[in-house]
Amino acid sequence: MSVLIVIPARYASTRYPGKPLVALKGASGASRSLIERSWRAASEVRGVDRVVVATDDDRIKDAAGGFGAEVVMTSSDCVNGTERCAEAHAALGGGFDIVVNLQGDAPLTPHWFVEDLVTGLQSNPQAEIATPVLRCDGAALNSLLADRKADRVGGTTAVFAADHQALYFSKEVIPFTSKVYGDDAPTPVFHHVGVYAYRPDALSAYPSWTIGPLEQLEGLEQLRFMENGRSVLCVEVEAKGRSFWELNNPEDVPKIEAMMAQMGLE
Repeated sequence: MSVLIVIPARYASTRYPGKPLVALKGASGASRSLIERSWRAASEVRGVDRVVVATDDDRIKDAAGGFGAEVVMTSSDCVNGTERCAEAHAALGGGFDIVVNLQGDAPLTPHWFVEDLVTGLQSNPQAEIATPVLRCDGAALNSLLADRKADRVGGTTAVFAADHQALYFSKEVIPFTSKVYGDDAPTPVFHHVGVYAYRPDALSAYPSWTIGPLEQLEGLEQLRFMENGRSVLCVEVEAKGRSFWELNNPEDVPKIEAMMAQMGLE
């Protein structure tokens, strides 16, 4: 199966304007933009036929071209990354069996997260969309709870059925648990990793659907699939000792830089 990775990136982020161009220092102290680090993460994924950055902003286009990325210009009317992926896939002439949306705010995404995701979709012929979930340990759960207490969105959580079909995604920490967990203890909370794999038919249909109340309230693009009766497959992935975090707020920059230093990422 042919696989395309699209990295959607927009400059006018509501919570963090200019986020794709924010500089992040690696272990050696060298600075690279968030979009470059996300592109480098995508380039490490095995079994991929093509990687492109999709944007509507010339500043991002110029920056991405400067470090060697292929860029597809898309409309400023795209309201989220999934719509931008659909437009980019169409602009490339379609033809890919699986389109992966590797969001440009997750530079620490391990290559096996995406590889496991593609394998999960390939192994479930009835599934149209798949997304990874990572079981939180106590330290990750406490970080999510601390962000919510400070009125920050620190990440998205997911709940799913026994067959791994998603039941709901939320920026709140779900499911609720009153238990206190040690830093290394497994918890019943799953962090949703912001990566998606789509079959082309589901992806091309997505922009024509009306934004539903749940997507509007949560600001989570994957809920549009669920609100239109499409099942979302949650693929559980393993951290394998690797730290993972998304850059959602300016406060996340030093956290991600510390993780990169710890992992020796340049």
